[in-house]
Amino acid sequence: MKNPRPLLLALLASGFTLGAHAADRASAELIDRDAKPVGSVSLSEGPHGVLIHVSAKGLPPGPKAIHIHSVGTCEDPDKGFVASKGHLNPDGRKHGLMNPEGPDAGDLPVIVVHADGSVEAEMFTTLASLSGGGQRANILDEDGAALVIHENRDDHVTQPIGGAGARIACGVVKAAP
Repeated sequence: MKNPRPLLLALLASGFTLGAHAADRASAELIDRDAKPVGSVSLSEGPHGVLIHVSAKGLPPGPKAIHIHSVGTCEDPDKGFVASKGHLNPDGRKHGLMNPEGPDAGDLPVIVVHADGSVEAEMFTTLASLSGGGQRANILDEDGAALVIHENRDDHVTQPIGGAGARIACGVVKAAP
């Protein structure tokens, strides 16, 4: 090809991008109730939602609820991360993936922590976006968001958090550089 410039300009004009933008990726460093690091989360924007990858160690074994909370802070581990407020829920929907009046935008599938305290999980949500794209809830809005792991499984119906219990780990979601 003698001059690739016309092809490049045509691709760019069609919406093709040469790599991820800052709003396309985000991450969170998970801490436990003692403010010790226990893992990380990566988030990648897709055309119809967000892919979330969780990798952690040192958690109590068993099924655990994980939710997107509406405020990007984990500043109060000694108080159970309550400063992260409730779920990301700009539409005021009921909690629960199985709730006929739900789900809210912070609802995610249950993760399972292995007997050794480790978890490696990947999930996809069509309910949220890193930038509010597609009329989905905006994770990286003015007050941000946090990913919170709870001590119990989520039953996906009971209000307000599916019987998930105490918050045991938290990570503030930040746009990737």
